[in-house]
Amino acid sequence: MRTIVDRLRDVLAFRSGAAARALSARAGRWLVLAYHNIRPDGAPPRGERALHLSRADFGRQLDFLRAHCDVVSLEALTAFAPAGRPRVALTLDDGYAGALTGGVEELTRRGLPATLFVVPGRLGHAFWWDRLADGRGGTAPPDWRPRLLDTLGGEEGPVGDWAEAQGIPLAADLPDWARAGSEEDVARAYDAPGISLAAHTWTHPNLAALPPARLTEELERPRTWLAERFPRALPWLAFPYGRHSDAVTRAAARAGYAGCVAIGQRTMWMDRLEPGGTPVVLPRLDVPAGWPLGRFALRVAGR
Repeated sequence: MRTIVDRLRDVLAFRSGAAARALSARAGRWLVLAYHNIRPDGAPPRGERALHLSRADFGRQLDFLRAHCDVVSLEALTAFAPAGRPRVALTLDDGYAGALTGGVEELTRRGLPATLFVVPGRLGHAFWWDRLADGRGGTAPPDWRPRLLDTLGGEEGPVGDWAEAQGIPLAADLPDWARAGSEEDVARAYDAPGISLAAHTWTHPNLAALPPARLTEELERPRTWLAERFPRALPWLAFPYGRHSDAVTRAAARAGYAGCVAIGQRTMWMDRLEPGGTPVVLPRLDVPAGWPLGRFALRVAGR
């Protein structure tokens, strides 16, 4: 839990221009940011609170990035020689309805590109982590994470069975914005200028916990679904929960992915790719809801 003193320090540092100065020193480097959902302004928080950033806060963060960085598409991020301002690519995971609608509107209003990683097998459904966290103050206990993601594989069915056995209620009334969007929502986002689609597996399991045949299905099925409906979809994959392994990366290569993105809490400004095979795996900084603009700016800047 961050103290009031910590927050005051962030505000003072931000207002002094520390973040802007730090970013100016990042010229020629690049960073990938990971978002999840965009909550409508005025809507009360629901689900896993850290995943649902308010639309107003998202807009303020986009304005800060636009003022201090070149916001570029994911596929163009490393395609040209380092020069000029630092470059940032924006990604949004899970295909939430709020991201596909309000989030896309905020991006296109500013002419900013982004990549949305969708989960075709969960379209229109609520995700188990939101249902589980909703009645527990907006988050599940951290010590549950190994059981939920590793033992139970981060999968809807096993997690639901476990919750029922433990007498833990799962919310059934989450609003539409806190659920995965519909295929129509995905199609409208695809038609928006600067918006790209890519795969986040078929049902969002922990890929590192799957047997080989199931791993292949989770990787190939969304690629086929996207290619049939959205020809400009990118051959990129976002690892669910950030979990992956060498076996998962090799399977992604066999499934035709050119690149993958992971997720973490570290700010990873990069200026080159490590030598290696395909697919490339890029780190991302996770941007949780709840960061005030000063905190966001300083974290992006690597302060």
